[in-house]
Amino acid sequence: MTRWIDVTALADIPRRGSRVVALPMGPVAVFRTGDDQVFALLDRCPHKGGPLSQGIVHGHAVTCPLHNWTIEFATGAARAPDHGCTPRFEVRIVDERVHIAVAQSLAEAAE
Repeated sequence: MTRWIDVTALADIPRRGSRVVALPMGPVAVFRTGDDQVFALLDRCPHKGGPLSQGIVHGHAVTCPLHNWTIEFATGAARAPDHGCTPRFEVRIVDERVHIAVAQSLAEAAE
């Protein structure tokens, strides 16, 4: 079962930037693209655990600041020739607020 958690205002995420929110499963990076789409990934590169929130957002991907791996927002997967995946989260915008879907048991643990 899934529950939606309100994590931040859309206006608090700069275009082509990110914000980190603390959730029970760890820090989650919430990204806003240049075309105002919003995505959320666990803030950990699948390569060496680098902070994706500190990377460069371009198109619908982010480049990790440690070793330049590019991670796709839609899938959490690294672009070839690299391989690996970071967990991603469903996102919705309600009244200019960003909500992230998490498992009900994790949402209850956060309360």
